[in-house]
Order: sequence, then structure tokens, then C-alpha cells
Amino acid sequence: MVKITDVARRAGVSPSTVSYALSGKRPISDATRRRVQAAVRELGYRTDDGGRSRSGARAKVLALAVPMRPGIHLPVVTQFAVSVVTAARARDHDVLLLTQGEGDEGIGRVTETGLADGVIVTDVQLQDPRLPLLRSCSLPSVLIGVPAEADGLTCVDLDFRAAGELCVDHLAGLGHRTVALVGSPPEVYVRRTAFARRLVEGFTAAAGRHGLASAALPCGTGRDAARAVAERLLRDLLAPSAVVVHNEPLVDPLIEAFEQLGMRVPGDLSLTAVCPAPVAAAARVPVTAAAVPAAELGARAVHLLIRKLSGAPVPGTTLLPPRLTERASTAPRGH
Repeated sequence: MVKITDVARRAGVSPSTVSYALSGKRPISDATRRRVQAAVRELGYRTDDGGRSRSGARAKVLALAVPMRPGIHLPVVTQFAVSVVTAARARDHDVLLLTQGEGDEGIGRVTETGLADGVIVTDVQLQDPRLPLLRSCSLPSVLIGVPAEADGLTCVDLDFRAAGELCVDHLAGLGHRTVALVGSPPEVYVRRTAFARRLVEGFTAAAGRHGLASAALPCGTGRDAARAVAERLLRDLLAPSAVVVHNEPLVDPLIEAFEQLGMRVPGDLSLTAVCPAPVAAAARVPVTAAAVPAAELGARAVHLLIRKLSGAPVPGTTLLPPRLTERASTAPRGH
């Protein structure tokens, strides 16, 4: 059976462009439309809704799009995947994992073949290239993450902007006047990943509201990267008395790096993080943190998708409010 991805490859466009050219749901240039139509004729492509619609039965399978891209932290991906599988099995559904980088092709294939009844999409970018296909195809979807334009989509996520603000509010309340954000790896920001960008927005807005001197730096993972960013902050930038970390595997290496540079946590430097609660609690100095509720997000996504499949109304965007748990890594300035 000829697939939409075959047509896209022949025409030299994305599957979503093929979908738009055939459905007329978005404006497509005449030249592109002609290429798509020529490819359709050459390959003998016929539009339909795949095996599911032909048989009239559901597959009882949910697809989970988890692109394996640079900067992805596998333990967090695993937490999301396990929570989705657990919630899906509780509703008598299996889970099909889609790991291709951009995800257009995998989602298109699932749509055409009826392999899954719906799809949960992770690692959402502000201008995500998968959105045109998700909006135009017949496959119901839920995004764990919120793009810049969320109209017509179902999204759920932690309110990362509020999480960044919450960490800064806590540090300002302790009397700190200089604060730094050690963020995700550079490639995460280059992709304009929604959660990372929104946390920076919240951090910056709260620092401005409190009149704090601030800096935000991306950072890779590992001890060398932690040492380099700690040295840069202390020697070349603003020498902060407080740091917010949004890079889960960097929490322990960063504490170690600051200690090697003579900065005790929390005696000389208060440190907060936005990360899963078990990571914060198990750090060499237990870290005050706004928890990333991976299990709850996965379960919420499954719940929303099952409701969509049943025809029940669902909200457009659901943002979970962050909760800050104080631990041993923060103290009043000069304490």
C-alpha cells in the first residue's frame, strides 16, 4: 500500500505538506501542490483512514512519540514512557513507541495504517514541525508540552514559566540579590523546546520583578561541563549567591564543582532546581526544588486521549501548578 510518506518522499516535501495539499486545510503554493499531485498520480496513492476505519474497530493501542534527539535525558524519557504505559494498561490499551527524530513520518504511518487509535507527543517545540500533520490528520493526539500556537490542540504540561518564577521568588525571599540559571544543553534551546524556553522566561521575569542581577547559561552534562559553567559564573560573570538548575543530570556535578571552587552549598551559595523530586531528594546536598511530575503528566495525557477517543470534551491546555519543596540546599543570604 502506498503511504503518504512515499508521496512526500517523491514530491520532496514533508508528510504534513502532502496532507495540506490534498485536504486544502492550509494554503500551499501552486508549484508544491502540482508536485504533490504528480507524485500521487505516479504512485497511485489513495487517501483513506487506514485499517482502523476500514474495519470499524479500534486497535486498542496508543502511540507515544518520543524523539531520540541530542540533549534528551533518557531517565526522564523513561519516566514518561513508564507512566504512559501504566496508565494505558489500566485502560486496556497497549503502547506503540515512535522514536524517529522529527516524528512526521512515524505519526503519518500510524495514521494511515491504523496501528494506533491516538498519539501522545513529547519533546514539544514552540514551532514544532509535527503540528501541521497533527492538526490535519484524523489521528487524535495529546501533547505533553505546549507550543507557541496551541489552538486546536490538546496539551498538558507543568507550568514551567511559573516554576522558574517560583524558584527565583524563593531565593529573593531569602535575601539573595544575584542569581543565575544553569539551563538545559544548548541544542535544547536551539530547537526552541517549549519547556526550556518557558522556564527561562519565568526566571528572567521574576529576576526583573525583584530587581535581581541575573544571568542564564545553557550547559551540557557531566563533570567537565559543570566545572566550566561554575567557573564562568564565579570568575567571569556576576558571581551569584544563588543558582537555579534546570538540567537534571547536572545537579550533583554542579554542587561538586562549586564546592571544589570554594563555594559551600548552602553556606556560600544557595541552589534550587526544577527536576523530579527523587533526583532532588537524593542529591549530595538535598536540593530545594520545584518537582517535574513526570508520572502525573503521563497519566494525564493518557486520560485526555482516552476521553477524546470516547468523544468527550477535553480542555485545550492543562498546566499543572509547580510545587516547591524546601530542602537543605538553600539558606538566607550570608547565613
